[in-house]
Amino acid sequence: MEIIEQLKTGKVILYPSDTIWAIGCDATNEKACKRIVEIKKRSTNKSFIVLVDGFQMLEKYIPEFHEICYDLADLATSPLTIIYPKATGLAHAILAKDGSVGIRITKDPLCLKLIRGMKKPMVSTSANISEKPIPACFAEIDAELKKTVDHTIHERLEEKMNTPSKIIKIDLDGTIKIIR
Repeated sequence: MEIIEQLKTGKVILYPSDTIWAIGCDATNEKACKRIVEIKKRSTNKSFIVLVDGFQMLEKYIPEFHEICYDLADLATSPLTIIYPKATGLAHAILAKDGSVGIRITKDPLCLKLIRGMKKPMVSTSANISEKPIPACFAEIDAELKKTVDHTIHERLEEKMNTPSKIIKIDLDGTIKIIR
């Protein structure tokens, strides 16, 4: 698949994720992640959400986390992003100042195909300029933003997609904080 090769070489894409239209790239590629920060005109002190295909991939980038995360991710009935402490191996541009990062195990077939094809996690940030509304469908994405990405996946163009995931933060001691 050509798009996977583009992602492997540091390209930035526009794609329908499991929750919203998103801008994405290889989450381990510092240059590509910095480019997303520029595209979104986003503060560098805000972290991004990363998609993985399962716990095996998650454990590669988050070496230590509370065991309750397994149950919460498995039992979630809608997309759930968990903010994990002390990420390793991911681009610094997508991490919070404290080294934490929000990661979601996706079940979306397209996202899984991209992640498994790259064999790496993928950035999934809303397809909007920071502080602007999240587009509900492809047609609502800013035309200038569409021009800044290297490739757009033309699937599910008419589908309404404007429900971001729930976000919780879980500390190593098991303390849970609901973010969104």
